[in-house]
Amino acid sequence: MSARATSRGVAWIASMAAMGLVMWAAGSSGVSAQAGTAPAAPKKVAAAKPAGAGAAMVARGKYLVDIGGCHDCHTPHKMGPDGPEPDMSLMLAGHPSDMTLPPPPQMSGPWMFSGIGPFTAWAGPWGISYTKNLTPDKETGLGTWTEQQFMDTLRTGREQGRGRQILPPMPWQAYRNMTDADLKAVFAYLKSIPAIKNKVPDPVIAPPPPAK
Repeated sequence: MSARATSRGVAWIASMAAMGLVMWAAGSSGVSAQAGTAPAAPKKVAAAKPAGAGAAMVARGKYLVDIGGCHDCHTPHKMGPDGPEPDMSLMLAGHPSDMTLPPPPQMSGPWMFSGIGPFTAWAGPWGISYTKNLTPDKETGLGTWTEQQFMDTLRTGREQGRGRQILPPMPWQAYRNMTDADLKAVFAYLKSIPAIKNKVPDPVIAPPPPAK
Protein backbone atom coordinates (compact mmCIF):
# COMPACT_ATOMS: atom_id res chain seq x y z
CA MET A 1 0.00 0.00 0.00
CA SER A 2 1.36 3.43 -0.93
CA ALA A 3 2.02 6.13 1.65
CA ARG A 4 -0.70 8.23 -0.01
CA ALA A 5 -3.27 5.41 0.26
CA THR A 6 -2.29 4.78 3.85
CA SER A 7 -2.69 8.48 4.64
CA ARG A 8 -6.16 8.52 3.06
CA GLY A 9 -7.15 5.45 5.05
CA VAL A 10 -5.99 6.97 8.32
CA ALA A 11 -7.85 10.19 7.59
CA TRP A 12 -11.04 8.27 6.72
CA ILE A 13 -10.96 6.20 9.89
CA ALA A 14 -10.26 9.29 11.98
CA SER A 15 -13.25 11.03 10.41
CA MET A 16 -15.45 8.02 11.18
CA ALA A 17 -14.36 8.08 14.84
CA ALA A 18 -14.97 11.81 15.02
CA MET A 19 -18.48 11.30 13.63
CA GLY A 20 -19.18 8.79 16.39
CA LEU A 21 -18.13 11.30 19.03
CA VAL A 22 -20.27 14.00 17.46
CA MET A 23 -23.25 11.62 17.51
CA TRP A 24 -22.64 10.91 21.19
CA ALA A 25 -22.47 14.62 21.99
CA ALA A 26 -25.63 15.31 20.04
CA GLY A 27 -27.64 12.64 21.85
CA SER A 28 -29.83 10.08 20.15
CA SER A 29 -30.81 12.36 17.27
CA GLY A 30 -27.94 11.03 15.15
CA VAL A 31 -28.81 7.36 15.64
CA SER A 32 -30.04 5.54 12.55
CA ALA A 33 -31.21 2.26 14.10
CA GLN A 34 -32.61 1.41 17.50
CA ALA A 35 -32.18 -1.75 19.54
CA GLY A 36 -35.06 -4.19 19.70
CA THR A 37 -34.42 -5.48 23.21
CA ALA A 38 -32.59 -4.24 26.29
CA PRO A 39 -29.51 -6.17 27.48
CA ALA A 40 -29.84 -8.47 30.46
CA ALA A 41 -27.75 -8.00 33.60
CA PRO A 42 -24.27 -9.43 32.86
CA LYS A 43 -22.35 -11.87 34.99
CA LYS A 44 -19.36 -10.13 36.58
CA VAL A 45 -16.22 -11.55 38.17
CA ALA A 46 -14.11 -9.10 40.18
CA ALA A 47 -10.39 -8.99 39.38
CA ALA A 48 -7.57 -9.02 41.93
CA LYS A 49 -6.26 -5.60 42.95
CA PRO A 50 -2.62 -5.02 41.93
CA ALA A 51 -0.15 -3.48 44.38
CA GLY A 52 3.05 -1.42 44.24
CA ALA A 53 4.45 -0.82 40.77
CA GLY A 54 1.63 -2.87 39.31
CA ALA A 55 -0.92 -0.50 40.83
CA ALA A 56 0.84 2.51 39.30
CA MET A 57 0.85 0.80 35.91
CA VAL A 58 -2.85 0.03 36.16
CA ALA A 59 -3.59 3.62 37.19
CA ARG A 60 -1.72 4.84 34.12
CA GLY A 61 -3.69 2.42 31.96
CA LYS A 62 -7.00 3.64 33.38
CA TYR A 63 -6.02 7.23 32.62
CA LEU A 64 -5.19 6.30 29.01
CA VAL A 65 -8.41 4.35 28.54
CA ASP A 66 -10.46 7.23 29.92
CA ILE A 67 -8.87 9.94 27.77
CA GLY A 68 -8.56 7.65 24.73
CA GLY A 69 -12.32 7.44 24.27
CA CYS A 70 -12.53 3.67 24.84
CA HIS A 71 -15.81 4.02 26.75
CA ASP A 72 -17.36 5.93 23.84
CA CYS A 73 -17.87 2.67 21.95
CA HIS A 74 -16.84 -0.31 24.11
CA THR A 75 -19.10 0.62 27.04
CA PRO A 76 -22.79 0.49 26.04
CA HIS A 77 -24.62 3.76 26.51
CA LYS A 78 -27.93 4.39 28.23
CA MET A 79 -30.09 7.48 28.35
CA GLY A 80 -29.32 9.60 31.43
CA PRO A 81 -30.69 12.90 32.71
CA ASP A 82 -28.33 14.83 30.43
CA GLY A 83 -28.54 12.53 27.40
CA PRO A 84 -26.61 9.37 26.43
CA GLU A 85 -24.04 8.26 29.01
CA PRO A 86 -21.87 5.13 29.47
CA ASP A 87 -23.56 2.35 31.43
CA MET A 88 -20.69 1.53 33.78
CA SER A 89 -22.41 -1.66 34.95
CA LEU A 90 -21.39 -2.92 31.47
CA MET A 91 -17.98 -1.23 31.53
CA LEU A 92 -15.99 -2.08 28.39
CA ALA A 93 -18.08 -5.22 27.77
CA GLY A 94 -18.70 -4.35 24.12
CA HIS A 95 -21.91 -4.83 22.18
CA PRO A 96 -24.50 -6.66 24.33
CA SER A 97 -24.89 -10.21 23.03
CA ASP A 98 -28.65 -10.34 23.60
CA MET A 99 -29.45 -7.07 21.86
CA THR A 100 -31.50 -7.85 18.76
CA LEU A 101 -31.01 -5.35 15.96
CA PRO A 102 -32.88 -4.68 12.74
CA PRO A 103 -30.90 -4.57 9.47
CA PRO A 104 -28.96 -1.33 9.05
CA PRO A 105 -30.60 1.39 6.96
CA GLN A 106 -29.89 1.58 3.27
CA MET A 107 -27.64 4.57 2.78
CA SER A 108 -27.07 6.64 -0.34
CA GLY A 109 -25.69 10.02 -1.26
CA PRO A 110 -23.38 11.67 1.28
CA TRP A 111 -24.69 9.58 4.24
CA MET A 112 -22.48 6.50 4.51
CA PHE A 113 -22.24 5.81 8.26
CA SER A 114 -24.74 4.93 11.00
CA GLY A 115 -24.76 3.70 14.60
CA ILE A 116 -27.24 2.33 17.13
CA GLY A 117 -28.35 3.99 20.36
CA PRO A 118 -25.90 2.27 22.76
CA PHE A 119 -23.02 3.22 20.36
CA THR A 120 -21.79 -0.40 20.18
CA ALA A 121 -22.66 -1.33 16.58
CA TRP A 122 -21.82 0.57 13.42
CA ALA A 123 -22.67 0.15 9.74
CA GLY A 124 -20.94 1.62 6.71
CA PRO A 125 -19.29 0.68 3.43
CA TRP A 126 -17.16 -1.92 5.24
CA GLY A 127 -20.21 -3.83 6.56
CA ILE A 128 -21.33 -4.02 10.21
CA SER A 129 -18.92 -3.88 13.14
CA TYR A 130 -19.63 -4.61 16.81
CA THR A 131 -17.41 -3.29 19.57
CA LYS A 132 -15.30 -5.92 21.29
CA ASN A 133 -15.56 -7.13 24.87
CA LEU A 134 -12.38 -5.71 26.45
CA THR A 135 -12.93 -7.22 29.91
CA PRO A 136 -10.74 -10.14 31.09
CA ASP A 137 -13.44 -12.80 30.67
CA LYS A 138 -11.65 -15.91 29.39
CA GLU A 139 -14.45 -17.07 27.10
CA THR A 140 -15.74 -13.85 25.58
CA GLY A 141 -13.18 -11.13 26.35
CA LEU A 142 -9.42 -10.65 26.56
CA GLY A 143 -8.87 -13.20 29.34
CA THR A 144 -6.71 -15.55 27.26
CA TRP A 145 -4.85 -12.81 25.39
CA THR A 146 -1.19 -12.14 26.09
CA GLU A 147 0.29 -8.68 26.42
CA GLN A 148 2.15 -9.20 23.13
CA GLN A 149 -1.03 -10.20 21.29
CA PHE A 150 -2.74 -7.05 22.53
CA MET A 151 0.15 -4.87 21.41
CA ASP A 152 0.37 -6.62 18.04
CA THR A 153 -3.34 -6.00 17.49
CA LEU A 154 -3.00 -2.24 17.86
CA ARG A 155 0.28 -2.09 15.95
CA THR A 156 -0.95 -4.02 12.89
CA GLY A 157 -4.72 -3.49 12.84
CA ARG A 158 -5.32 -7.25 12.93
CA GLU A 159 -6.70 -9.46 15.71
CA GLN A 160 -3.71 -10.61 17.78
CA GLY A 161 -1.48 -9.35 14.97
CA ARG A 162 -2.43 -12.09 12.51
CA GLY A 163 -6.24 -12.45 12.41
CA ARG A 164 -8.98 -10.48 10.68
CA GLN A 165 -8.66 -6.77 10.07
CA ILE A 166 -10.02 -4.39 12.70
CA LEU A 167 -13.00 -2.55 11.25
CA PRO A 168 -14.09 1.10 11.56
CA PRO A 169 -14.73 3.13 13.58
CA MET A 170 -11.92 1.70 15.76
CA PRO A 171 -9.07 4.25 15.33
CA TRP A 172 -6.21 1.78 15.70
CA GLN A 173 -4.10 3.87 13.29
CA ALA A 174 -3.87 6.47 16.06
CA TYR A 175 -3.39 4.03 18.93
CA ARG A 176 -0.53 2.24 17.18
CA ASN A 177 1.56 5.36 17.80
CA MET A 178 1.40 4.83 21.57
CA THR A 179 4.62 3.78 23.29
CA ASP A 180 5.16 0.18 24.36
CA ALA A 181 4.94 1.32 27.98
CA ASP A 182 1.56 2.94 27.43
CA LEU A 183 0.13 -0.05 25.55
CA LYS A 184 1.33 -2.34 28.34
CA ALA A 185 -0.32 -0.06 30.90
CA VAL A 186 -3.61 -0.15 29.01
CA PHE A 187 -3.48 -3.94 28.88
CA ALA A 188 -2.66 -4.14 32.58
CA TYR A 189 -5.70 -2.00 33.35
CA LEU A 190 -8.00 -4.06 31.13
CA LYS A 191 -6.81 -7.22 32.91
CA SER A 192 -7.63 -5.62 36.28
CA ILE A 193 -11.29 -4.69 35.66
CA PRO A 194 -14.24 -7.00 36.42
CA ALA A 195 -14.70 -9.75 33.85
CA ILE A 196 -18.09 -9.66 32.12
CA LYS A 197 -19.29 -12.67 30.16
CA ASN A 198 -20.66 -11.18 26.96
CA LYS A 199 -20.14 -12.81 23.56
CA VAL A 200 -20.13 -10.09 20.94
CA PRO A 201 -21.46 -11.03 17.47
CA ASP A 202 -18.99 -11.54 14.65
CA PRO A 203 -18.68 -8.61 12.25
CA VAL A 204 -20.44 -8.62 8.89
CA ILE A 205 -17.98 -7.95 6.08
CA ALA A 206 -19.46 -6.14 3.08
CA PRO A 207 -18.77 -7.76 -0.31
CA PRO A 208 -16.23 -5.94 -2.48
CA PRO A 209 -17.68 -3.38 -4.89
CA PRO A 210 -18.34 -4.64 -8.43
CA ALA A 211 -15.51 -4.21 -10.88
CA LYS A 212 -15.90 -1.28 -13.24
